[in-house]
Amino acid sequence: MGAYFSVLFINQGGLSSVSSSSPSLGDLPESCVASIIGYLDPPEICKLGKLNRAFRGASLADFVWESKLPSNYQVLVDKILTFVPENLGKREIYSLLCTTNTLDGGTKKVWLDKSSGGLCMSISSKGLHITGIDDRRYWNHIPTDESRFHSIAYLQQTWWFEVDGEVEFPFPAGSYSVFFRLQLGRSSKRFGRRICNSEHIHGWDKKPVRFQLWTSDGQHARSQFTLNEPGKWFHYHIGDFNVENSNSSTKIKLSMTQIDCTHTKGGLCLDSVVIYPSKYREKLKQKGFLRC
Repeated sequence: MGAYFSVLFINQGGLSSVSSSSPSLGDLPESCVASIIGYLDPPEICKLGKLNRAFRGASLADFVWESKLPSNYQVLVDKILTFVPENLGKREIYSLLCTTNTLDGGTKKVWLDKSSGGLCMSISSKGLHITGIDDRRYWNHIPTDESRFHSIAYLQQTWWFEVDGEVEFPFPAGSYSVFFRLQLGRSSKRFGRRICNSEHIHGWDKKPVRFQLWTSDGQHARSQFTLNEPGKWFHYHIGDFNVENSNSSTKIKLSMTQIDCTHTKGGLCLDSVVIYPSKYREKLKQKGFLRC
């Protein structure tokens, strides 16, 4: 069956010639095609849907896309989407959830990864509690195209560095990793080239920054890092948490501190907190964005 199916693909692509009486992809029953492509990732399903009418019909089948949606997708639809037309197909629901959806006055963004259906979340610096953020001698919000929120918090100097955050959300069942997205130095563009101003960077080499997270069901994780690589955005891994019941909300509290008041520290850009399915750690590592 597998070899025969492969031959059909080769013939469809014009790599070998067949007579008009030979079987083709169009001869496969739509239900059979749907059962096969249900094992593929969503982008592959969409590509196969362009082959012919049978594959297109199969690629729209609700049971194919329901298997790609999170088990609590209806809860997510009610939570994330402001308006959903009646009788919307599962493929359209998947597409809407993969769109970056904004919550809580623009301070949070939620989306499904297009390839896996895993839920991702980002919390902007404006959605976090930053000690001293209202005093412009210490902190400023600056616009940038390097953030999905188009704004970051920039620390010039402080003695007491503390950032806290909290989120409550109906995460689908699974394992998740939580990160702070940070950069030492303030980047800008000059003559079309990216440059990084390291003028205010100091104090981070004296003591590590401590990260912690807690969940409403008693999970706790901690980590610490010395910040020492300016000019590049890194995801600093706070820790992981697991969700077993996807029909109820999980509450997460997190913090980032360096409160040794024997010295000042500064020159740090804080973009956001991001929450990804734990398997995405490997992707971040391969790209060189991960610190763990």
